[in-house]
Amino acid sequence: MEYNRNEVYSGDVEQTAYNESFHKVLRLFTISVLVAFIGTAVGTQLPPALFLPLVIVEVVMLIAAMFMRKRRIGYGFLFTFVFISGITIYPAIAYYVSSGGAGMVNTAFILTVIIYASLTYYAYKSQRDFSFLGGFLMIGIIALIGFSLVGLFLPGLHSGPLGLGIAFGGVLIFSGFVLYDVSQYKHGVPEDMIPTAVLGLYLNFINLFLYLLRLLNILNSDD
Repeated sequence: MEYNRNEVYSGDVEQTAYNESFHKVLRLFTISVLVAFIGTAVGTQLPPALFLPLVIVEVVMLIAAMFMRKRRIGYGFLFTFVFISGITIYPAIAYYVSSGGAGMVNTAFILTVIIYASLTYYAYKSQRDFSFLGGFLMIGIIALIGFSLVGLFLPGLHSGPLGLGIAFGGVLIFSGFVLYDVSQYKHGVPEDMIPTAVLGLYLNFINLFLYLLRLLNILNSDD
């Protein structure tokens, strides 16, 4: 996600404020993951009939966030979305626990944290500009959506060598989004754009986790 930054910062005082906004984004991102965990815990207690309506609400909110004027969303919108997202992710986690065991899910989460933290640190410290990834990542997202839609009619698409390739591609794409987004946000985030930045980082984290889960599940099933 990009934004137009009108402010020009220079000097030690400005540089401190410049970085503080990014660190605020990281703090709120951590809180958003914790809120999603609470949502997942709530999801364990909900009847299955409620999950589809919540998925629809989640999709509508995501589309609204994408097309909202000037891409500005509020903190209420952000934390409502991540809470619902935490609930709707529960069936996927339950499936992978039944398929590969709780150990596999824990491994996927630990790998997600390690990969995400490493890429965030690298993008923040690096002098490289990762904005060139934007076009490639959008093409990758479109391809993943296309494969997901085809997979609704061809369940075998999500297993075997092709499924393995899709899962690995998803991991690469959302790892790329971490580099891309952090390289954009590390230069400062206007206050009214912070919820949008946090939402972007959260979506990168959750999707990276889900594709790692899929990858590990396919590898385990092939053993």
